Amino acid sequence: MTGQAVASDPGPQEPQHPAPNEGLGRTLVVLQFALIGGLALLAAPAILGGRAPSGAWWLAAAGAAVGAWALAANRPGNFNIRPTPRAGGQLVDQGPYRWIRHPMYTSVGALAAACVGAAPSAWSAGAALALAAVLGTKALLEERWMAAAHPGYAGYRARTRRFLPGLF
Repeated sequence: MTGQAVASDPGPQEPQHPAPNEGLGRTLVVLQFALIGGLALLAAPAILGGRAPSGAWWLAAAGAAVGAWALAANRPGNFNIRPTPRAGGQLVDQGPYRWIRHPMYTSVGALAAACVGAAPSAWSAGAALALAAVLGTKALLEERWMAAAHPGYAGYRARTRRFLPGLF
């Protein structure tokens, strides 16, 4: 994260603007939620109408379970939806974080795949691919910023995978 210059004149204060990485982080979160919302809207008729295949339900259940486990492993106040580390945040290496660095993104990816499975179309596949790109970008930025904020992150990164244990 970038530091802020301190003005020598204590006159009227200008509004604080987010650092460039904060703005990028916010933009990625907005895109993430827009794509998740689009996928949910595309899948809703099949899910609510009972036409979603069992594979989609299994993916959704797995995604929800990984997401709940990741939230349970995090301390209250430590979780951040943006890729920027929280001030005073601690590196979590328990629960699913023991094996993967981004279990929440894995959870969202599984839920997105469930939506595509429930309502397969070019639109749902395109939204899921765009969401994967957004999550991948968030993960890369988060890892860069976590390495700067936490001295132990390089070792943690060396012994874990990004999204799937043993694979990716």
